[in-house]
Amino acid sequence: MRPINLSQPVPANIRFYQITQWPVWMLPFRPYFLAAGLLAFSSIGYWLLILTGSATWQLTIPATLWHAHEMLFGFAGVVAVGFLLTAAQTWTGVPSISGKKLMLLTLLWLGARGAFFVSLPAFAQFNLYAVLVLQLAWWLGVIAALANMLLTAKSKNNYQFLVLLAALCTLNIVYLALLIEQNMQFALAIVDTAVLLMTLLIGIVAGRVLPFFTSKGLGLTAQVRTANVDSVLLYMSVFSIAVFFLSQLFFNQLNPGWALAVVAVLHLIRSFYWWDKNVLKVPLLWSLHFSYLALGVGLMLVAVSFYSSVILFKDALHLITISTIGMMILAMMTRVSHGHTGRSLTIPHYMAVAFALVLVAGITRSLLPFVIGPHLAWQLSAGLWLIAFLLFLIHCTPILTQRRVDGRRG
Repeated sequence: MRPINLSQPVPANIRFYQITQWPVWMLPFRPYFLAAGLLAFSSIGYWLLILTGSATWQLTIPATLWHAHEMLFGFAGVVAVGFLLTAAQTWTGVPSISGKKLMLLTLLWLGARGAFFVSLPAFAQFNLYAVLVLQLAWWLGVIAALANMLLTAKSKNNYQFLVLLAALCTLNIVYLALLIEQNMQFALAIVDTAVLLMTLLIGIVAGRVLPFFTSKGLGLTAQVRTANVDSVLLYMSVFSIAVFFLSQLFFNQLNPGWALAVVAVLHLIRSFYWWDKNVLKVPLLWSLHFSYLALGVGLMLVAVSFYSSVILFKDALHLITISTIGMMILAMMTRVSHGHTGRSLTIPHYMAVAFALVLVAGITRSLLPFVIGPHLAWQLSAGLWLIAFLLFLIHCTPILTQRRVDGRRG
């Protein structure tokens, strides 16, 4: 295993044409978090224009299915990969990808975003085939990079992340294949399953970092451990996702509500044990705690949607996609951007406002449609999201594109 030479400095004078040596290509979190922030702002901005009638939709697939793909497989997917490829370097001591390889994978991801809007009159569905090929190439590239690190270090405790990424890759490709076949009902079931799979990834990562970050951030003597709950939660989450998948695609008589409710309770139990009132003083902590709490609440609302029409399934799911996935991503990207560039974990006040805006955006999208009407609730939620990610881009773009403050690699 080749050790990481963290003391090796970045050359002081990098020519503008030496693109592969730019700081942004030093570690995967840099281009991927920047790309995620830009996609979060641009895609939701376009989505808001569509909702308000200020922009027209020209593609052959419904705009909702493009929106779902980009926010889950594009936005959340690239953040998950950026985090894992960066964290794996710490876990294994094996250097992560950088330079030309990282640039190539980033270009594949960017190409997939633009390919949606490329058409060839002589080739029906060319855009979807192009997205499928580019997304598959990107997934295989990043999985290979992570596998190389984990297998080289024999980091068996982290092999589960390879399985999760492979599952997300499979769902992504199946989703695009279903769009090509114009099977929209099955495609929606696939993307909903992928959201639940993403909650499994969040549950695993949160179990590792939230107690650690809390104890470190508050100066506690020990981390709060919930080993028994963690074990049951892992298996129950896998079971509930499987039941949901089967109920949506093959066995309509199955009701996954009870299984999802059990998973929700387990998340809420962990949230209760991990809570410390002093986290309210630290934005990088309360943002993570509230986003994780929203996961338990969101899954409970999803479970209720299978038994009552009081809450609709899609509304409940958006509490998870916005207030859990979106808010946790925003907080983690901000924290990692500071920590891995040698900066302190003190953030400007407007970033705390950004965290709060995403939390409120999820509540607005999931709970207010019955009060103020769906269309207005969707627009307000999108507006809050846009402000939050604009603030992120203002704060983190210089951090992600400039050298570490200590001049070292990373």
